[in-house]
Amino acid sequence: MTQKHDFEQINPQTNASGRDAVRQLSRRGFLKVSGMTAITAAGLTFLTACGPAAQGTSDKSFSSSSSKSDTGVLGDGKTLRVGMEAAYAPYNWQTTQESEYTIPIENVDGAYADGYDVQFAKIVGKALDMEPVAVKMSFTGLIDALNNGQIDVIIAGMSATKERKQSIDFSKPYFVGGFGLLVKKDSKYASAKSLEDFSGAAVLGQKDTLLDTVIDEIPSVNHLTPVDSVPNQLSQLDQGTCDAITYNTENTNGFLRANPDLVAIQFEKGKGFKETVPANVGLAKGQKKVLAKINKAIAAVDQDTRTKMFDAAVERQPS
Repeated sequence: MTQKHDFEQINPQTNASGRDAVRQLSRRGFLKVSGMTAITAAGLTFLTACGPAAQGTSDKSFSSSSSKSDTGVLGDGKTLRVGMEAAYAPYNWQTTQESEYTIPIENVDGAYADGYDVQFAKIVGKALDMEPVAVKMSFTGLIDALNNGQIDVIIAGMSATKERKQSIDFSKPYFVGGFGLLVKKDSKYASAKSLEDFSGAAVLGQKDTLLDTVIDEIPSVNHLTPVDSVPNQLSQLDQGTCDAITYNTENTNGFLRANPDLVAIQFEKGKGFKETVPANVGLAKGQKKVLAKINKAIAAVDQDTRTKMFDAAVERQPS
């Protein structure tokens, strides 16, 4: 990841965003599904929270609001509240172990966030001279939370779609991924080489992410009603209620490690999805000075470093 996780959401852990993974991861799609198998109980740890305060979290209130005047300062100027699912590996996930890669999750007692998004949250925080903390919430609630002042920025594998740009501003991409299709090994579509080969197939995406909207690139597809998370996509595929699911290709290795009964379709050149999955930082409108600082910080990270950061996140994500 649409985020999702466009790389939505998606991965994957997700929900997009890529989320998109389309949310975008992207919204966005990708992953080792946070290292989760489609139907194991362990995999459920990577489900998204149902709102700004996830079940089992503390009752901390979001009292301070993001400044919407172009002062060059967000919130209180000290703590950078970063909205994310904390359930969309390798972009972001929740852990109980603090490390050099993590930041605290403000609304979940004793929890930390790790992942590729988190590393950029640190970079953005440094550029703004603020200390980043994660605020865990559902991918679909991120934009409202930003505009309501519950969070200062969105760094969650969210893509800068035209629709989203009507509500908030976005940075330049800090990651760009692609979309693919996963099927079961015994599927009649396992040897497919083009989107045309999926004509008539029942394909499932993730709600409110590019993982859903990208399905319309498939001719004569049976575009199923999307589900709310990548784990639910995987579960439906396992149960046979769909022929294929969309995902973020940057997560191919992780997905296949966690789900050895699946196959990632290898499209011939030019015969796969045309849509790409950028991940952008979301910011309330009118913050031009802050946006310039964020874009400068992102531009300072070269592609080789970004690739190494992403690969490292894939290696660290829960298995």
